[in-house]
Amino acid sequence: MSFYERGDVRIHYEETGSGFPLLLIPGGGLNSIISSLSDRSPFNAIEEFKGEYRCIAMDLRNANGGQSSGPLEVDRPWDAYTDDQLGLMDHLGIEQFMVMGFCIGGPFIWNLLERAPERIVAAVLAQPSGFRPEMPDLFYRNNMTGWGPDLSARRADITMEMVEAFLSNMYRSNADFVFTVTRDFVRNCQTPVLILPDDIPAHPYAVAMESAMIAPNAEVSLFPWKEPAERIPLAVRQIRSFLRAHRPLPPA
Repeated sequence: MSFYERGDVRIHYEETGSGFPLLLIPGGGLNSIISSLSDRSPFNAIEEFKGEYRCIAMDLRNANGGQSSGPLEVDRPWDAYTDDQLGLMDHLGIEQFMVMGFCIGGPFIWNLLERAPERIVAAVLAQPSGFRPEMPDLFYRNNMTGWGPDLSARRADITMEMVEAFLSNMYRSNADFVFTVTRDFVRNCQTPVLILPDDIPAHPYAVAMESAMIAPNAEVSLFPWKEPAERIPLAVRQIRSFLRAHRPLPPA
């Protein structure tokens, strides 16, 4: 069991396999933890890619059921998590890496691409989260019931008032598109991205496809790619081909 510490932040992470670094961001919203990659994902990304890549995954800061902890940075919720992700890469001595994220991993990846474009070689966004105008408070409400109460109950320093302010800044102050970046950023993002759309309330198909259409170096999977289940291996093969196509060659 490995931990990375920076000030009051303590991040639990795991590494599996070897090769070019691949950061894996589990789904599960603000309860994103390493075990979600096997328990809650359409396929087990660690098992699929550990033979070719140095797979790195972490529990999200303050996720219920996880072992990462730190302050609730009310004024900069998305950037606080991005700090943890980039800080872990720094801790491991990794300058450049690939990233694949499920669900909330979509907004996280766009934020990584804006914050550190020179470090991300390529990115895979699987069933990415996004803003759905007909359900504008979906993520706020889900986390006010499914994340905040348990966190506040176990942390005397975090009140529900703080949780409410945190979630409002995260999901209400920039309630549009992918939450973390603008359409103009995506239009000008040169990083290769592969997008695997979903179509459930938290993973709007329209946002995933708009991202794929306007990002200049985007590819998109077939849809639906999870049903029937026989299609999942085809999607995994596309991810593998995409990553191989963009993986830097080892030094001569």
